[in-house]
Amino acid sequence: MLPTIDEALNELKIAGEMNPGPWTKHSENVGIAAKNIAHLIDGLDEEKAYILGLMHDIGRRVGIVDIPTHVYEGYKYCMEKGWDEAARICMTHSYLLMKDEFNYEPAFEHEKAIKNYILNCEADDYDRLIQLCDALAVDYGFVILEKRFVDVTRRYGIMEGYIKGWEVAFDIKEDFEKRMGCSIYDVLPDIGRTTLLTPKPWKPLNK
Repeated sequence: MLPTIDEALNELKIAGEMNPGPWTKHSENVGIAAKNIAHLIDGLDEEKAYILGLMHDIGRRVGIVDIPTHVYEGYKYCMEKGWDEAARICMTHSYLLMKDEFNYEPAFEHEKAIKNYILNCEADDYDRLIQLCDALAVDYGFVILEKRFVDVTRRYGIMEGYIKGWEVAFDIKEDFEKRMGCSIYDVLPDIGRTTLLTPKPWKPLNK
């Protein structure tokens, strides 16, 4: 199950009040990118894609947290609401390598729960769509993949597996473009302008 579009937008508004930051505009843009791409791919529902994009980072409602924590908090919150499809996206969106992300034993219980979930999950088109759109959307609009990867690296540094994840993102991009019959960049509003912007990486006010 999923929230309605209005419910998803309201959840994002409330979450932004709980934890202000550019992540809410990023989430809105992930939704727009997902909707626009899904519109041109047979078998994908653009409304569902939009909702999943809006909700993918909802775990950030709890505050300034790391990747596993916001992933798991989003999953828990959506499951409590009965939104299992949104909960799945909360789990999968940060793990482009899926099963190959977890060649280690996590130390914390929530990370163990994430690993168990991902190991028992095969990425479908919606998982892959939101993973891709997460890499295309920023708070001020849309950017090419290379720009987004640099932005994330400037904020977090290079982590093990980043480059392999980038390769997966490019593979997803190429697959969707074949099915769309055009470049994904053709359906992302004003990307030519926003890609050329170079704002400083956002830092939380209390950091």
